[in-house]
Amino acid sequence: METKTLKMVFGTAGGDKWQMTLRYPKDDLDAEDVEAAMEAVIEADVFASGLTDALAAQIIGRTVTDLFKN
Repeated sequence: METKTLKMVFGTAGGDKWQMTLRYPKDDLDAEDVEAAMEAVIEADVFASGLTDALAAQIIGRTVTDLFKN
């Protein structure tokens, strides 16, 4: 079974990095879609850490192979 997550990395007002990871991203996401979503998160200003920049985004795939189940 393969699972995917979308990892988004933001810059903060304090100069730190802050990340958000979401499971089950759409298969057809591209860089423009993700960057636009990240900018919307920044503009919404809903996190106390004061997000200021969209720094990076990755789709991470993970494959799990069951050897046995009881």
